[in-house]
Amino acid sequence: MARDVLCEVNNCTYWGEGNKCKADRIYVVSHRGEQAANSEETDCHTFKPKRS
Repeated sequence: MARDVLCEVNNCTYWGEGNKCKADRIYVVSHRGEQAANSEETDCHTFKPKRS
């Protein structure tokens, strides 16, 4: 399992200093069922907007 998950979306609740994701789990889905050909065909469903 990856030790560091990096993320540049700093308006996410789980974003941490140094672009580190602080979520306990990461859920990534494909636009095309169970397989994706590239990163553009995926989305991070872990994303949750940070409250102001």
